[in-house]
Amino acid sequence: MEVTNKLGRRKTAVARVYLTVGNGNISLNNRDYKEYFPTTMLQYIVTQAFDVTGTLGKYDVKANLDGGGIKGQAEALRLGIARALVGVDAEYQPALKAKGLLTRNSRMVERKKPGHPKARKRFQFSKR
Repeated sequence: MEVTNKLGRRKTAVARVYLTVGNGNISLNNRDYKEYFPTTMLQYIVTQAFDVTGTLGKYDVKANLDGGGIKGQAEALRLGIARALVGVDAEYQPALKAKGLLTRNSRMVERKKPGHPKARKRFQFSKR
C-alpha cells in the first residue's frame, strides 16, 4: 500500500496530507473531519477535490493541521488533498486546475508598521 505525502498552505495554516487507497476515511489530527470542522461549508471545502475528480470514498486521508484559523486550515487541507490526488494519478490535474484547486492562495496578512496601530491604520491626527 503506497502513501502519497503532500503539503498544503493557506495564510499561516499548514496541512501535511497522507493519502492512501481506502474507503473514504478522513482523519485530521487523529479526529474525524466532521468533528474537526463542524460546519457543512468547511466540510464541503475539505471534500471538494474528491467531488471534482469523482473519487469520493476511494481514498483515505490522514492529515496533520497546524497554525492559522479554522477556515485557513480547511483551505490548506483542500490544496494538500488536490496535490496528493495529482500525485496518485496525473489524469486528475486538468479538472482540478480548471476549478482552481491546485493554485496556492498567496494572500497573507500585512505586517504591522512601527508607529502605527495596525498595518495601514494611523493614529488620530491632532492639529493642536
